Amino acid sequence: MTRRSIAACVILAAAVAAPGAARAQTFTVQKWNIGGEGGTDYLTAEPGTGRVFVSRGMHVMVVDGASGKVLGDIPDTPRTHGIALAAKSGHGFTTNGGDSTVTMFDLKSLAVIKKIKVPAGGLDGIMYDEHDGLVILTNHSRPIGTLTAIDPVSGEIKGQVELEDNAPEGAAADGNGRVFVNNESKHTIQVIDVKSMKAVASWPAAPCEGPTGIAYDAKSQRIFSGCGKTSVVIDATSGKVVATVANGEGVDALGYDASEKLIYIPAGRSGNVTVVRQDAPDTYTTVATVTTMMGAKTIAVDPVRHMAYLFTPEFGPAPAPAPGAAAPPPGGRGGPRGPMIAAWFIAIKH
Repeated sequence: MTRRSIAACVILAAAVAAPGAARAQTFTVQKWNIGGEGGTDYLTAEPGTGRVFVSRGMHVMVVDGASGKVLGDIPDTPRTHGIALAAKSGHGFTTNGGDSTVTMFDLKSLAVIKKIKVPAGGLDGIMYDEHDGLVILTNHSRPIGTLTAIDPVSGEIKGQVELEDNAPEGAAADGNGRVFVNNESKHTIQVIDVKSMKAVASWPAAPCEGPTGIAYDAKSQRIFSGCGKTSVVIDATSGKVVATVANGEGVDALGYDASEKLIYIPAGRSGNVTVVRQDAPDTYTTVATVTTMMGAKTIAVDPVRHMAYLFTPEFGPAPAPAPGAAAPPPGGRGGPRGPMIAAWFIAIKH
């Protein structure tokens, strides 16, 4: 058995209940070194099938969530960020920041169908709005961020909306003609009317700073917004913050299992996932803090199999600076880093 292809066979530490949490639940973690080249951004779980799509910079790996086995690969996705799966059309989509395209592929065979040019540029987040039959892109375009809507059957661009921030992150649909967008730099959530393709409201997310990941619960009409240190719950009927959640640092996504009423908030700089239970629309209990790995900042939840998945590369020591060179910045950010020594796919179950 090689390190490259075999799981870390020991089940890692179970969750640690947060201080004061009631009815703590036990979560177990497995991880596998799946190999492959490239960094990462988002990953997406296909509900019920066990397949997880992992962005790897220049390609997308498809992994079996139960075993860590690599099932396939989608090539030529330069600087890919996210993946959306449109089950009704049988198509998947990736956002490729490197050439400002969306790769449209067949969900069964993984064969590339075509690449869709998106003139706005700055491609980043992507999600499937099943109710409105659209694939939604959130773009770090310049001079201002944009939201782009694509037909999941034809791949045709159906509309575009200018946002108030050039750093839009996650988006979530309410199933009733609205899409909510996190604006990381403005610390707001914008409301987009899908029919008119216009921004109709902007809600402050304070005390949230830098909202990134987002999910929506249709039953309670609540928006969950993942933020650094303090995430928030927003009433989608009024735009008011109704609850806050303490979590780790380095959040870049958020996952939600509606039937389990569990919110998963990954923190890449803290190396953990905060798991929160929705007790009532405005009442939330932290049930566990699950240790994962440093760098694991995005997450995907399969609401059918009730699993959560993360991915992060692991790097060796950075090379020594050349004689006379300036010291790298503190914290290791922005400086040179060592070679990739592993590529960890992580599964959480309870």
